[in-house]
Amino acid sequence: MRYALLIYDDMEVRDRTPTEERRRITAAVLEVLERPDVAGWLRLQDTESATTVRREQGGSLLIDGPFVDSKDFLGGFVEVEAENLDGALALAEELQELRPWGAIEVRPVREEPGLGA
Repeated sequence: MRYALLIYDDMEVRDRTPTEERRRITAAVLEVLERPDVAGWLRLQDTESATTVRREQGGSLLIDGPFVDSKDFLGGFVEVEAENLDGALALAEELQELRPWGAIEVRPVREEPGLGA
């Protein structure tokens, strides 16, 4: 079964972490992401680069920034293949232990061919 690991970062904590420590953390995380049970992953730019599209009063409204105002933001996601939720959670826990900030949300991927968002 496929699972999405949604990676949330806390920019304040991340930015206070020394550069050399962030490099070490990134290298350790990349080792995990290169394993065969990781089907793919994307890292996102920081929230300042986001634009949100909303439907309002019959038209589209473009808003600079992310949809929610929070100190945690979606920094990227990882797609994994796991036998069950326990397997996906184990990988998420391993990744989170490497990172001293944020959180990882685990969600099953909907397997519905031909259906979009």
